[in-house]
Amino acid sequence: MNASVSEPDPAARGGILATLSGATGPLIGLILLCVFLSLTTDTFLSVRNALNILDQITVLGIMAVGMSFVILIGGIDLSVGSVLALAMMVMGYLTNMLGLPLPVSILFALIAAGLCGMVSGVLITSFRVPPFIATLAMMSVARGLANMITDGQQIVGFPPWFMMLAIDRHFGVLTATVALMLIVTGIAWAFLRYRAGGRMLYAVGGNPEVARLAGINVNVVTIGVYVVAAILAGLAGIVLAARLDSVQPSSGFGYELDTIAAVVIGGTSLSGGSGGIGGTLIGVLIIGVLRNGLNLLNVSPFVQQVVIGVVIVLAVAAETFRRK
Repeated sequence: MNASVSEPDPAARGGILATLSGATGPLIGLILLCVFLSLTTDTFLSVRNALNILDQITVLGIMAVGMSFVILIGGIDLSVGSVLALAMMVMGYLTNMLGLPLPVSILFALIAAGLCGMVSGVLITSFRVPPFIATLAMMSVARGLANMITDGQQIVGFPPWFMMLAIDRHFGVLTATVALMLIVTGIAWAFLRYRAGGRMLYAVGGNPEVARLAGINVNVVTIGVYVVAAILAGLAGIVLAARLDSVQPSSGFGYELDTIAAVVIGGTSLSGGSGGIGGTLIGVLIIGVLRNGLNLLNVSPFVQQVVIGVVIVLAVAAETFRRK
């Protein structure tokens, strides 16, 4: 039987080293980047700066987990940035305009995000719309809905405890939002390594037809993955709202590109069936460290975009070379 079913990716069945299989290059790159920035800046190695980097990657880290699942099955999701904005606006409108308790508003925001993912999944599985087109359409729809809720206006001001989730450092180290990112990452890693559902993702990404013949309901898996990715994008929107103490429909522009970049840099194959959460976390850290270091070096934001683009190209080229 095809190895994509009987022998899933090493990250799904090996130890820590196997989990980073395919991501050793990015890990070396991250170490070298840290060494370079340590030698060229005075503040990079400080504890405060390290904590700032963790704070800055929380939104990207949560979204990247969902995108990892999508890319593992050979898909793509261009709508996550818009879904993030929609979830933020739903939460803000229900809380500040309708007076619902914030936890209830958060629940409805995540449901709205999940529905976006379900629509994308159904379009892909039932109507055979290519993932690129289906999620591109959802990107436009979700962004439009986010603007329609308040006619393009932002909503400011939430209960103090909500904002403190992104400010208070418990034990002087981690904020609640960073802890949430680490919990989401840990659950996703354990799911891919220990659960049959995780092995199904590798099987579907490796060869959907063989996976179907092996008894896997490919359509259900695909829809489920897009729903989870959308819910995590919505959760990332809640985290962003806590950091900003406001919500606005323009939030999340370009986040889908950063999210895909983090997953690809971390060694997950765009063709599906190969990669893992360990590599994705490394990819998120590379982007976070790179941006932080470029800011410390006073590099122009426009130049930073060029640098990130070059890093993405190099990562994809390295993956292609490794496979050959």
